[in-house]
Formats: sequence, structure tokens, C-alpha cells
Amino acid sequence: MPSLWLISPILLPMVGGLLVLGIHTMNVRRVVISLLLLVEIALTAWVTAAQGETLVLLELAGSVRLVLRTDGLGRLFALLIVGIWFAVAFFAFEYMNHEGHRERFFGFYLMTLGALMGVCLAGNLVTLYLFYEMMTLLSTPLVLHIGTHRAFDAAFRYLGYSVAGAGLGLLGLFVLQGFCTTDLFTPGGVLDQAAAGEDRTLLLVVFLVMAVGFGCKAGMFPLHGWLPIAHPVAPAPASAVLSGLITKMGVVALIRVVYYLFGWEFLQGSWAQGVVLILALTTVLLGSSLAMREDTLKKRLAYSTVSQVSYVIFGLMLLHPVALVGALLQAVFHALAKNALFMATGSIIYRTHLTQASQMRGVASACPTSMWCFTLAALSLVGIPPTGGFVSKWYLAQGALEGAEQWVALTGVGILMVSALLTAGYLLPVVVDAFFPGREFDSQGIGKQRDTWLMWITLCALTAAMVGLGLFPGGLNDYLFRLVNPLFGL
Repeated sequence: MPSLWLISPILLPMVGGLLVLGIHTMNVRRVVISLLLLVEIALTAWVTAAQGETLVLLELAGSVRLVLRTDGLGRLFALLIVGIWFAVAFFAFEYMNHEGHRERFFGFYLMTLGALMGVCLAGNLVTLYLFYEMMTLLSTPLVLHIGTHRAFDAAFRYLGYSVAGAGLGLLGLFVLQGFCTTDLFTPGGVLDQAAAGEDRTLLLVVFLVMAVGFGCKAGMFPLHGWLPIAHPVAPAPASAVLSGLITKMGVVALIRVVYYLFGWEFLQGSWAQGVVLILALTTVLLGSSLAMREDTLKKRLAYSTVSQVSYVIFGLMLLHPVALVGALLQAVFHALAKNALFMATGSIIYRTHLTQASQMRGVASACPTSMWCFTLAALSLVGIPPTGGFVSKWYLAQGALEGAEQWVALTGVGILMVSALLTAGYLLPVVVDAFFPGREFDSQGIGKQRDTWLMWITLCALTAAMVGLGLFPGGLNDYLFRLVNPLFGL
């Protein structure tokens, strides 16, 4: 495969998004978007299948280069993103009918996908930073789509948090120049051990700043505030990809920094590792606790994301292969579950105009498909078999017990268990109220409307993938261990 093809999964949705901005006929727009995304899936699968392909896009002053490169980590997230992006687009075909400015939404929706592909295929920190910032700028119109004062306020806060976080990540680009043997992401790290040993404290401070910065997009404390602000005002399809997929770009950046720049051996046992673990576990508890108090359903799900994505950060910062596999599984299953939850919630809002968790009594009579998918996705977030969330949390706990000091392992597993109980506490009552409203309940106010086929087929597909991979995780587990082992020299 010629290396020039590496840029095609980035360019296709970018150019396609600009094209869609000018298409005002609904049926034509649907056909164009569907074809573009189908071709994008095929291109992504083909391009990322070739491991180690490299394309230098541009050489700037000195040794600064823009480089695209394929590897197992990029392939995992690129295929996950493009598959779910395609599914959410079909949901949005129906949902966006009542939001207005559909061509603008779908135009930026496609262009944002191109930026995410750039993050996944980035071969070095400069390229990752470029597409990371591009992703923020292109996704901001999705947040402010409805055009209200609240939407603009949320979009500006989202933009401010994201740019500030990426700026902290950029600090590492300047400092690491003199300590790295190459600018390319390399399994095991690229630090010159002799030079790094002389300035270990400086490098650990830089790592901590980068971890906090990139952790912003993943919703890690203390830069988690954009999630509960942006999600309630964004259309449901935008909330779904913001929560389920765009947060994972913070995870990708953190994995690149930990395992492809610094290297796990340099960080293991350091105070910087301990600080990030504490921040991650704090976020797990904080997000779950705040979700318990929140009545607005989309905001409750946003706080849930704050908690659940920090499970991933906890796992990858344990610096153990089993824990890292658990973290990657959590990233995959959270993406599936949270997209399903936000789309199920969006479908309920679309059909009933009910937005509060306390208003969900009897909703299953109006939206049965949506509520069944909501229920299974909720069970996955709690970690109940046979859903995928149980598999990921099992590996996270196993990795903590095998690879961490006793106090870290016991504290971490204990907090994960408490968070699981809190997750059940803020999601399962919604399910119980929806299916079992009580004899005195009068369903006249809700009606008997059902979801449209574009909505339910998407919800069912994502839910089936989440449950199917939970029942038969062997193939995915094997792939992830093949991806993770080289990072630890195994």
C-alpha cells in the first residue's frame, strides 16, 4: 500500500463535510453521508491493516515534522470510532429533523470525524497536538448547535477547557525535544535514559502536567468541568459522540505519552504515577457522587462519563499489561454503552419531551425499544454480566491486584466497587420507574408513540455489540494482549 493513502481517512470526511454544508435536500444529504461513511469504514480498515506504514506530511524548522503512522493502538480506536460514527449518523438522520440547521450539523459532524482519524493515525506528538486541537475546534459547533445563550456559554467553556488542556500537553513537546532519541511514537518509550536520569524530577513534573492536560478531554479532575456543561445543551447525537468517543482521544493521548514517549519503566513507582492514580480515583468517586444528585438525565449521564472514563486512566496508569488490557476494554465498552445511553435518552426526549430522571415513570410504555437498550447499557456501566462492562472491570481489578502495591490495589478495587454501587444507584432507578410505574400510574400523558426505525435499529446494533462482545470477548481480548505485550517488552 502506498504511504500516501494514510491521509485518505482524514481527508475524505473533511472534504465530505464541506460538501454536505452545501446540500440542503434531506434525501440527497442522507445518501451522500451514508456513502461517505461506508467508504470511510472501508478505507480505515484497509489503511490501518498495514502496520508500521509512515507518511511525512510536512517538515518544519529543525526536527519538527507532521507524521502519520499506523499501529495497533491507532487501528483499535480508528475502527471503533468510524463504526460508531456511522451508527450515530443514522440515528441523527431522524433526530435532527426537529433541531434545524441539519446541513451545518452533519457538515461539522463529518469534519470532526476527520480530525479524530488524525489523532488515531498521528505518528508523533506534534501531529497528535495538531489534530487534537482541530478536533476541539470542529466539534465546538456541535455543542452550540441550538444557538441559545446556554449553548454558546457551554461551547465557550468547552473550547476554553479543551484548549487549556491541550496547551498543557504541548509543554511536553518543547521539553522532551532534548531527551528523546526519535520524534516518532515507539512502543516502550523514546527517552534517552542517560539524559533522562540526570533530569528525572523535571521530566516527572512535565509528565504530570501533560497527564492533567490531556486528561481534560477524558474528563479527569480537576479539568472535568466541561462535560456536565456541554452535554445537556448539545443535541443527543452530539452528546453521544462527545461522551462516548471524543473523550477517548484524551485516553489515546495519555497512552501515547505513557507508553510511547516516557515508557512505563521510567514512570513505575514514581510520585507522578501516584498523583495521577489519585486524581483518577478521585474522579471516579466524584463523578459517581455528582451523578447521584443530578436530576437532568443528560447531565446525569455526563457526570457518569466523568467517572467511567477515569476507570480507563486508572488502568493505564497501573503500568501493568493486564490492567492496560482492562483499560482498553473499558474504553471500548464505555464507548458502546454511553453512545447507546445518550441515543436512548435522546429518543425518549424526542418522543415525550421529558428530560428529567424523575419524569421517567412509565416511559417504557411509550419507548420500549429505547428503554430496553438503556437498561442493557446501564447494566454494562454498572459491570453486570453478560455485558461488556463486566469484562473490562474484571480485568481492571485483576490488573490492580497483580501489578500494584497492596494499598494501591485494595484502595483502587474498593473505589471501583463503591463507584459500581453508585452507578447502580443513579441508573437503575430510572429503569425501574420506566418499567414499573405502579398501579396508580396514568399513561395518558405519555402516549403510545414508538421509536422510528432509524433510531431503534441503531440502538439495537450498538446494544447487541456491547452484549455480544461481553458474552464472547475472546477475540477482542487476544487482539488487545497482542497490542499491549510489546509495550512491556513481552
